[in-house]
Amino acid sequence: MLPQRLKEEYILAINDADEKRLAELGYKQELNRTWSSFSNFAISFSIISILAGCFTTFAQAWNYGGPVAISIGWPLISLFILIIGFCMSELASAYPTSGGIYWWASKLGGAKAGFFTGWLNLIGLVAVTASVGYGVTGFINNLIGLYSPGYAKSFMGGDYIKQQFFIFLIVILFATLVNVYSGPLLSMFNNISVWWHVFGAVIIVGILIFGTDKHQTLNWMFTTKINNSGFSDNSYWYFILPLGFLLTQYTITGFDASAHLSEETHDAHISAAKGIWKSIAYSAIGGYILLMSFLYVATNTDYISSFDPAVNPYGGGQIIALLYSALGSGTSFKLIMIITTAGQIFCVTACLTSCSRMMYAFSRDGAVPMGRLWKKVNSHHVPVNAVIASAIGGIAMTLPALWKSPTGVPTAFYAVVSVAVIALYLAFMIPIYLRLKAGDSFKVGAWTLGAKYKWMCTLAVAEIAIISVYFILPFSPVGIPGHKDFTWTAVNYAPIITGGALIILWAWWSMSAKKWFTGPRSNLNT
Repeated sequence: MLPQRLKEEYILAINDADEKRLAELGYKQELNRTWSSFSNFAISFSIISILAGCFTTFAQAWNYGGPVAISIGWPLISLFILIIGFCMSELASAYPTSGGIYWWASKLGGAKAGFFTGWLNLIGLVAVTASVGYGVTGFINNLIGLYSPGYAKSFMGGDYIKQQFFIFLIVILFATLVNVYSGPLLSMFNNISVWWHVFGAVIIVGILIFGTDKHQTLNWMFTTKINNSGFSDNSYWYFILPLGFLLTQYTITGFDASAHLSEETHDAHISAAKGIWKSIAYSAIGGYILLMSFLYVATNTDYISSFDPAVNPYGGGQIIALLYSALGSGTSFKLIMIITTAGQIFCVTACLTSCSRMMYAFSRDGAVPMGRLWKKVNSHHVPVNAVIASAIGGIAMTLPALWKSPTGVPTAFYAVVSVAVIALYLAFMIPIYLRLKAGDSFKVGAWTLGAKYKWMCTLAVAEIAIISVYFILPFSPVGIPGHKDFTWTAVNYAPIITGGALIILWAWWSMSAKKWFTGPRSNLNT
């Protein structure tokens, strides 16, 4: 660490305002600061991706609550998430570093808070990269089958679970290659992604409204309840429906990317703050319109809910079955499939970017084993090793998806989704709670909540605590140990990963990390 006098002289010698602000936080500029405010917003918008989450986890809301989980649940949960985003925007403005939430927690709560926050954030980012990468494979698989009917039965013996995992590996490889090339390419990629999502969603909504004359009523959309969980209908309001909220909570996540890209963004103390809350707000509105258009054409409910590998392999409440039942397999259906598939590939690429930047920053401060390797940047100023490690971690986490659940749907996918939601939102909760605890002693940045932080931070912490309990619960009775038809393929292993990770982290901290991990380390003298 530089002596205070030399640090002050170093800062005074810097002319660029962003670099000076970063140096005041203890870091020199190593990454290329080429991202605009729009690009910073774009990466969070791309990771939220209404063309990904609204499609891949639609079945969760359909089976656990039905239309009510969407028409009422989406705007309700979106409002809570926006409040969480406002709280994080204030923190991002005060501390615009690539470490993001980990750095905020360390600054406000010390090394221990930073250690747990950083690892939860990293686990969550690996999980969200994996879940988006795996989620798109069903759409790619279906598209290939539409244009090459023999593929479904010939490739890998017609086993669509194995087919999807193979495609998943290709998707992750593509995202990795885009990520290791250069920062400017990533910025352009995410800028294109925004407009693809906007115009793509408009086209999809237009097709669903005007492309068929079979529509549901508003009364059906706002009052119909569906319970395909296997649990009793008596638990609908307090158990089944909240599990359906996973659609919203998962779709609108990853917006911390704006904070992780702070060191690559101009005027990050303003741009990152706005990138967080604007990406949430715009996605909430666009996603609601998109989801309501899905319900508008969901007339063949029996077909959508049923699952028969020979007749309807994408049933079980999945969006592909809904679209097929409304449009058939013609041009309109294919166009929607192409739009969402491309959107999801944009999304997984942005997820990997965010994950690698978090790993880079956390490694820079000595928290990740072999950190010297993960913090290295290449000639393009990209942390290429961190990108590769993040991709491999996502693949490892998704391996259970190779085993098929009793319903034919890989329960492992929804478990990875739950891991992403729980780990990320717990990581968000820690610095938000610490900011609340700091009260008026907190030194705000240019973007601030003012006195509203008191009720907003309180509400944000409460919401995260509640959903974290719900999303570790079983998704099916046969996933509960002791049930007569119990099977491990139906188990929600989110509590195993998140709970196991917390136990390991606690043991690691108690026996070792607390002796050497001191939180953020300045690199001004390196």
